[in-house]
Order: sequence, then C-alpha cells, then structure tokens
Amino acid sequence: MIKFLSNKFIPNFPEFNGSNWLIRFPLAIIFIQQGLDKLPFNSSAAEIYGLSPLVWIMVIVSELLAGIGLLFGGVLRLFGFLVWFGDLLTRFSGSIIVAIILGVIIISKPDSLLEIILYDHIHVMLCCGGLFFALRGNRVK
Repeated sequence: MIKFLSNKFIPNFPEFNGSNWLIRFPLAIIFIQQGLDKLPFNSSAAEIYGLSPLVWIMVIVSELLAGIGLLFGGVLRLFGFLVWFGDLLTRFSGSIIVAIILGVIIISKPDSLLEIILYDHIHVMLCCGGLFFALRGNRVK
C-alpha cells in the first residue's frame, strides 16, 4: 500500500530548487542583526557576559561575517560564479555560526543537556541551521 502511494504521488510533487534560501536568508539576517546590535563597541557589554573586550570584538566580527558570508556564498552559487568559493564560504560561515551558538550555550551554564533541549530551543535551532550549511555547503536544492 505504501509503495503504491509513494509511486503514485511522490513523482508528481514539483521540485523547488530555491528551498535553501528559506533557511539561509533568515539565519543570515539573525546573525547580521545580532552583530549590528553590538555596535558601537562597548567593553561593559562584554563584562556582563564575563568576556574580555578582545573576545567581544571577535564575536561581533564573527557574527557579521557569518551572516554576510552565508548570503554571499549563496549568491555566488545562484549566479554560477566561483561556485567552489561560494561552497567553501557557505561551509565556513556555517561553522562560525555553530561555534558562536555553542559558545552562547556554554556561557549560559546549563545544568544538563536536557535543559538545553527543552528550554533553549532557539539556540538549538540556530545551531542546527549552522550545522546544515557547515555540512552541506552549497550542495543543497
């Protein structure tokens, strides 16, 4: 029965080749926005989280570059220009996103993994989005 249904209905589904933008664009905008919200640089904001000013500057730059890199990597793929560089840029931006979000989760000092999954679902989803692009790069539809 299941084989009959899958053979009959699945081939009729249209292919949507721009679906990666449904994840890429909001993820990039979130990171660009978070980086811009930390400007102008204020060392007292770093002290609130127990970070040095140098680390805080690295966080700001990393958030901005991750968002811009994720968008730019997709645009390079879209136009077919330097496709290999766009793939590398997308993977690198995804890796930066994962590193930033894992840092945020670690700084929040959760009691257990279950607490992270149940109560910090926004960061878990952002981390999964970053992992998706870090692992797949531009080899998405």
